[in-house]
Amino acid sequence: DITHMSIRERLTSGMSHIPEDRHKHGLVLDYSLEDNIVLQRYFEPEFTNSLGFLKRKEIREYANGLIEQYDIRSGQGAVTKARSMSGGNQQKIVISKWLSTEPEVLILDQPTNGIDIAAKNTIYELIRELSRQGMSIIMISDEAAEIYYNCPRALVMHKGKIVKELDCSAITESEFSQEVLSD
Repeated sequence: DITHMSIRERLTSGMSHIPEDRHKHGLVLDYSLEDNIVLQRYFEPEFTNSLGFLKRKEIREYANGLIEQYDIRSGQGAVTKARSMSGGNQQKIVISKWLSTEPEVLILDQPTNGIDIAAKNTIYELIRELSRQGMSIIMISDEAAEIYYNCPRALVMHKGKIVKELDCSAITESEFSQEVLSD
């Protein structure tokens, strides 16, 4: 039961959450990319010395590694302000910083909302690869096709209750859409 756990407790217990609204809950838009990336991990010894001061060099190196790994396009590298980046690259920042915590469970809430098709495809490939590697992934989306093509199983909810379970590999996209919309 995680109901009363703090964000840090959830994080350190193996859970990460990619929020629906990256501007309100995923990023501090006026912070640099490196500060956004380390925001949920600043307290770790890797990033903070014994007096509580941030290790800026280590943070920059860590951010540069994630920028390269997740192909985040930033004009000035790790010091780029999040606000100046495209929606797709902002989303990659949010995803990379949470995946870097190596979660056992990843919750994605509208993971491709408001981004271009190329960024969507990159995120879809990443989701499928993480699933193949054994990560537990919960994807929340109001786009039926997004669920159908990226999830082996779908639970349809209505008014907070599960009303249907669908095996995406056993039906066509058209049948899936009809099933989802029938409740």
